[in-house]
Amino acid sequence: MSESYAAWAARWRVPLGFALGVAYLVFSQPTVGLLISGAVVALVGLCLRACAAGHLDKDRELAMSGPYRYTRNPLYLGSFLMGSGFAVAGGSWALGLAFVALFLLVYWPVIRGEENYLRRHFGEAYDRYAGRVSLFIPTRGGMPASGKAFRWDRYRNNREYEAALGYAAGIVFLVLKIVLR
Repeated sequence: MSESYAAWAARWRVPLGFALGVAYLVFSQPTVGLLISGAVVALVGLCLRACAAGHLDKDRELAMSGPYRYTRNPLYLGSFLMGSGFAVAGGSWALGLAFVALFLLVYWPVIRGEENYLRRHFGEAYDRYAGRVSLFIPTRGGMPASGKAFRWDRYRNNREYEAALGYAAGIVFLVLKIVLR
């Protein structure tokens, strides 16, 4: 993957995500059963993101506690779970496939680019960490417990409440779409 593609992906991930969101608003066809199933999966992703944000001091120290003990990218994993849950709740295979394509074509290069940044910023400490913890799919081994606890101020500083608000808005939208259909 070229650096120019990774830079393109980083620049376009938000606008492309909004475009997919608009398509979702138009084409989703939720049912009560799909909404419940998808909301649970998305909630797991939201909780993972929240936990990760409470352990993250961006650019200050390498996060290796909480969910970072098991995956180097719990925020993106949480986003993937949230998106997958909303794809299920929306009841459209086409939207689900579009989400997976967006994630693979746009977010995967961003993850790799951020990994290169962390390697430059934290050097050998990141290399040791990356040698023990998987890039995306959590593993059992991981890092030993560090004693570093979740902190709400980190959660707020990382503005993770925005994901919670987005989750709530998405659920309300889907409920309204079911009720008004």
